[in-house]
Amino acid sequence: MSATDAKPYGKVVENGTQAVEVVNELKSTGYGFDDIFVLAHQKDRTDKIADTAGIQEIGIKEEGLFDSLANVFRSRGDELRSKMTSLGFTKEEADFYEEELDRGKVLVIARRHT
Repeated sequence: MSATDAKPYGKVVENGTQAVEVVNELKSTGYGFDDIFVLAHQKDRTDKIADTAGIQEIGIKEEGLFDSLANVFRSRGDELRSKMTSLGFTKEEADFYEEELDRGKVLVIARRHT
């Protein structure tokens, strides 16, 4: 399996503190700034956790221009699922994770930068 075929890693945690801990663990195993993302159902919560953890948010580079622009018109749930599938999760995985985010949890995502 090549790096471009590698499945992303996803871990659901209860809160931002746990998300930062998981991010730090991933960094210590060799994942870098461009490899780790967090998602929460509320955009401002995602921003805060990403800033605290010292990582970036899923953006145009990961999603592509079309999906990034389309997200302006999507519901938050649709936007989150789009972001997840752009990183390599299947539709079914994205649906599962989005339901967890609906419950107030946080998703930490890691993938090898290609």
